[in-house]
Amino acid sequence: MKEIITKSRSLLEETEKLLNEQIKLEAVSSAIYLSMASWSETMGYENSSAFLYDHADEERMHMMKIFRYVNEAGGHALQPEITGVSHKFSSLRSIFEDILEHEIEVTKSIHTLVDHCFTKKDFTTFNFLQWYVTEQREEETLARRILELFEIIGEEGVGLWTIDQEIGKLGESLRTSASTDKGM
Repeated sequence: MKEIITKSRSLLEETEKLLNEQIKLEAVSSAIYLSMASWSETMGYENSSAFLYDHADEERMHMMKIFRYVNEAGGHALQPEITGVSHKFSSLRSIFEDILEHEIEVTKSIHTLVDHCFTKKDFTTFNFLQWYVTEQREEETLARRILELFEIIGEEGVGLWTIDQEIGKLGESLRTSASTDKGM
């Protein structure tokens, strides 16, 4: 019986390998956001830390979605080892600059994976990944919007406090949107 199940996989081994690499990248994203949230919390950026804690959970959900897909398609999802996560940051602004750079890296990885699936005519996985393509556009747009806050408001005086408040509002807006999406 086990041999029949193993032979009846629809996922190419090469695609499985790439998906496991994406699982690791999503897990690293979650760990990075968690570290950033902790630093923000210790620095008194209450709203930013809540925003980042939520994003750490969201990135883990992204990882788990791929994890389950790999196993359901007859592959074997692997729990990645995560090392090298920074725990110190120079400023709140630097955190969001790092986030934008990281999200661009994730977008490129997703695009590489989508291109691979299209080339291999793995239209099931290609279709599955379309959600990630859209999600990455949203992630990059959000990071850019937060960086715009630093430019518009400035960091002097109550600027950082105001930016933290605005990040909190963006986080609330995302939570409201996410709960509405779950109801569909």
